[in-house]
Amino acid sequence: MPPKNKAPMKAKDNKSGGGGKGKAGSSSSKKDTDDAASASSGKQLKPATAINSRHILCEKHSKKEEALTKLREGAKFDDVAKEFSEDKARQGGSLGWKTRGALDAAFEKAAYGLEASTTATPKFVEVKTAHGYHIIMVEARR
Repeated sequence: MPPKNKAPMKAKDNKSGGGGKGKAGSSSSKKDTDDAASASSGKQLKPATAINSRHILCEKHSKKEEALTKLREGAKFDDVAKEFSEDKARQGGSLGWKTRGALDAAFEKAAYGLEASTTATPKFVEVKTAHGYHIIMVEARR
C-alpha cells in the first residue's frame, strides 16, 4: 500500500518484451508480479529475504524509453545502466545486496517479484517512484 499523501505507483512487467500485465494507473501487487514471473518460468519463486539488484534510474520518461529500447535490442543491462542511469550506482547500476525494508516500497515490491537473471539476458521490470523511473533487474535472491 502506498504511503499516505502520495499517489499510487505504477509498475510494468517487461520480462517478455511485450505489454505489461496489470491495470493502468494502479500499482501491481507482489502476488501479481510473482504470478507473472512464475507463469513465464513455469515455477513459483521462493520467498527471498534479500536480493542483489541493478537498476537504471531516469528522471524523464523519454530517457527511460530509450534505455528500454536498447535493452529490448539485446544490449547488456550494465552497459545500458552506465549510459542512461542518472544516479550514483556507477557500477552498471549495481545496488548490491538489499534486505526487505531497505528500499523504496514500490521499488521493493517490483524487485522482489522478479526472478534472478544475468546482465546479458536480463528479466526486468519498470516502476515509477518519487525518485523517477526505474528499470530493475535482480541478479540473485537469498
